[in-house]
Amino acid sequence: MSIDWHQRYRQQALWTATLRQYIFKKIGLGKTDRLLEVGCGTGAILETLPQPAHGLDLKFASVQKAKGLVPSRFPLTCAHAESIPYADQSFDVVFCHFLLLWLPNPQAAIAEMLRVTRPNGHIIAFAEPDYTRRVDAPTTLVPLGAWQRDALQAQGADVGMGAKLTELFCSAGIQIVEAGSLSTSTSETFDAEKWAMEWDVLEADLAGRIPKAEIQKIKAYDLQAWQKGERILYVPTHYLWGRKARG
Repeated sequence: MSIDWHQRYRQQALWTATLRQYIFKKIGLGKTDRLLEVGCGTGAILETLPQPAHGLDLKFASVQKAKGLVPSRFPLTCAHAESIPYADQSFDVVFCHFLLLWLPNPQAAIAEMLRVTRPNGHIIAFAEPDYTRRVDAPTTLVPLGAWQRDALQAQGADVGMGAKLTELFCSAGIQIVEAGSLSTSTSETFDAEKWAMEWDVLEADLAGRIPKAEIQKIKAYDLQAWQKGERILYVPTHYLWGRKARG
């Protein structure tokens, strides 16, 4: 199954668009501020920014894709989040988005984000989910949540990362400005295109783990529940905005 990952990342970027606008406004983001996105993927967040920013991602293919989508004035680097190739205090704002759950050592990545941030600068994790507290309804769809959680865990994800954000940032010595969860409804208007994209990802995750017939059966239940307005799907997704001490 072929997944358009850039469109998927754009979909995820929409989930946090209001939050990003809110925090950047509170920061008083100016055109002279230096920004770095750690784990920029194909550039779905970078292409929404009103000013140039640096992007870093481990996957060479993602960086190459991003280079074809964001303006050339956005410097992009292929490197690991746990070893950021920039000098100390290089940026005013360093942020990530659905990244820390995928890292083998998120504490090391946070320490690196802190290192390259100037004193009094900002470190932000815009979205980290907690699949351990996922809610699914009707009850026929509860197994789907467990299937996805287990599949993500098998891929190396920390499915409870969202709930650990505050502890991780505090342990790194970052001053917490604001922490919370995204304001999302547990029930939304059905969008066939978004639903299909979500299921493309789900089917890819579940392939080889769950019998195909079982996947198709629960997929049909899911579609029916959305169309009837009975579907509830909620994954707590946490954010954290912190600052580096003046030193």
